[in-house]
Amino acid sequence: MTQPAKHVPAVVAPAVHGRITGAILDFVSEVPDSAVGNSPQPAAEARRLADRAARRAAVTAGSLALPPGPLGWLTLLPELVAIWKIQAQMVSDIAAAYGRHATLGREQMLWCLFRHTAAQAFRDLVVRMGDRLLFRRMSQGVIEHVARQIGIKLSRRTLGKGASRWLPAIGAIGVGAYAYYDTRQVAGTAIALFESDIVMEQLDGDARDYEDPRDDAAASSREPHCG
Repeated sequence: MTQPAKHVPAVVAPAVHGRITGAILDFVSEVPDSAVGNSPQPAAEARRLADRAARRAAVTAGSLALPPGPLGWLTLLPELVAIWKIQAQMVSDIAAAYGRHATLGREQMLWCLFRHTAAQAFRDLVVRMGDRLLFRRMSQGVIEHVARQIGIKLSRRTLGKGASRWLPAIGAIGVGAYAYYDTRQVAGTAIALFESDIVMEQLDGDARDYEDPRDDAAASSREPHCG
């Protein structure tokens, strides 16, 4: 049992980072629609949506973690994408419950889905200033830069989770529990986002050209609010 566990990650590792990064880029290309209406009690509705999504994520992840051994490795990326779909729909629905769906772009979706996983990737791109969140609008080059950083973090975690495929019954429980926790983290970020004012700042250039947004705080305060 231990011998295959040593060899499978060595085979999978070179491809995992690139595949995850590519999946992130494909995934954030559009924001899902929502059938949820503007709620008179958005915080309560957001918690309900978070509970439902977290349960769905736990069941989905646990089911995909059941195949044993090498077959289980093939479900790692599909598991990630399936959980992202559940979480992205949850974020979209929470935004709609707060009446803020129009302010939900790919920058906000990336922030909600991956801030708790790779906060460093957003260091120069999202800054809280009082009750406002300042987002620097991301060019395609910046999106790719951020996706690569997130992909590095997720590939390490994903390879670690791959060991659970060798203990499918026990591993599925752990994978499901983590998906539940992860989805609740995403929900917390989304709720905090839509309870704040959202400010977008348009800058040209790639990630290397960004300066500390706090240096531009005075100028940013003149930008129109998106919500």
